Amino acid sequence: MSNLKAVRGTRDLLPPETALWNRIEATARRVFARYNFGEIRTPIFEDTALFSRSVGEETDIVSKEMYTFEDRARAQSEKTVSLTLRPENTAGVVRAYIEHKLGETGQLQKVYYIGPQFRRERPQKGRYRQFSQIGAEVIGPPPAGSESPIRDAEVLEMLATLLDELGISGWTLEINSVGSAADRARYNEVLRTALVSVAPGMCPDCQRRAVTNPLRVLDCKVPEDQPIIETLPKIVDSLDEASKAHFAAVLAALDAAQVPYTRNYRLVRGLDYYTRTTFEFTHGGLGAQNALLGGGRYDGLSEAIGGPKAPGIGFAMGEDRLVLTLQALEAAAQQKVDAYIAPLGENLNPAALALARELRRAGLSIDLGDGSFRLKKSFESADKTARRMVILGEDELQSGILTVKTFATGLQSKVNRAELATYLSTPASE
Repeated sequence: MSNLKAVRGTRDLLPPETALWNRIEATARRVFARYNFGEIRTPIFEDTALFSRSVGEETDIVSKEMYTFEDRARAQSEKTVSLTLRPENTAGVVRAYIEHKLGETGQLQKVYYIGPQFRRERPQKGRYRQFSQIGAEVIGPPPAGSESPIRDAEVLEMLATLLDELGISGWTLEINSVGSAADRARYNEVLRTALVSVAPGMCPDCQRRAVTNPLRVLDCKVPEDQPIIETLPKIVDSLDEASKAHFAAVLAALDAAQVPYTRNYRLVRGLDYYTRTTFEFTHGGLGAQNALLGGGRYDGLSEAIGGPKAPGIGFAMGEDRLVLTLQALEAAAQQKVDAYIAPLGENLNPAALALARELRRAGLSIDLGDGSFRLKKSFESADKTARRMVILGEDELQSGILTVKTFATGLQSKVNRAELATYLSTPASE
């Protein structure tokens, strides 16, 4: 019997779980195609300098987590170089953009990727040392419009669509602006001053960051440090007028597209190349580590690694997090009954009981509400216990046409009572 096992922080993906991974990736490819994104595939390892110059020397990724090795020279004409397994994919995509002179086309480049990344983190649920990411980037020379706020809003609207089509309901979009490079430098100094008196009472990482890179203090996840972080100055007060106007335009476009969001003034993301818009999509089903995906704008990244000016925005989502979320949602859905009947008035309780008996005898699992409940309370109760809600009012009782709300899709339908049992038997995602 062999003692060989998968290396710590890695794992094998086996059937039937791989079917869920394939479904996620197929859905992502389908959605990206509708937004005119094409696939890019970059090498799994790159020159170490690419990440130290783009991600940032003081980030945890570069300072603690990268898998770096020397590629020894095989001949006198060769030199030993330092290579790193990619810890993230944006830097590689921008490197490819520069190397292949894609900016010379004058066109907006919209690309996506699906593949493994590597970070030497402490393994935990949903976090591995080899992990797969789905991501996308929009990059282009200034005349192509890649710096426009509409690009930020379009990417966010696309992500809202993708999560909805994956069946992930109940997500929250958190959004902020970290401003221009000048704004960040100004805010860093404001933070550095504010941290002088409070940093000694924070965790060792925050004490170090308070000197080397104060912005990173806002990324701290240590619970005891959060009350201190809440008292620190907000970056919104250090933004110039151009950054404020850009962010306002992003929010206006999201409002027009009816994409809900929450402003999070502490959201700065963990990489040094971010400018202006930063964002995360979170979901309560993941517990404390609730981020599904994140990203932001990186208008100076191309120049930082020796390329031309090429504003851009992108994101990355961990497939492990998506899988865990979908599995939790599917498990919860399996525990729910087929329908909740909500009578609109106590006088309709007998009719609701008769309808419940009819549907139960047809083999359906039914939860019965109470006509004394207000409609809002009925909705809340139904959403917790059932896949669908059947509204029974006087009009529905007289006409025989019932109103059915499907929680997974948010759709509300009119269904003939004679066809109700068949309708409730279909999957709630359809």
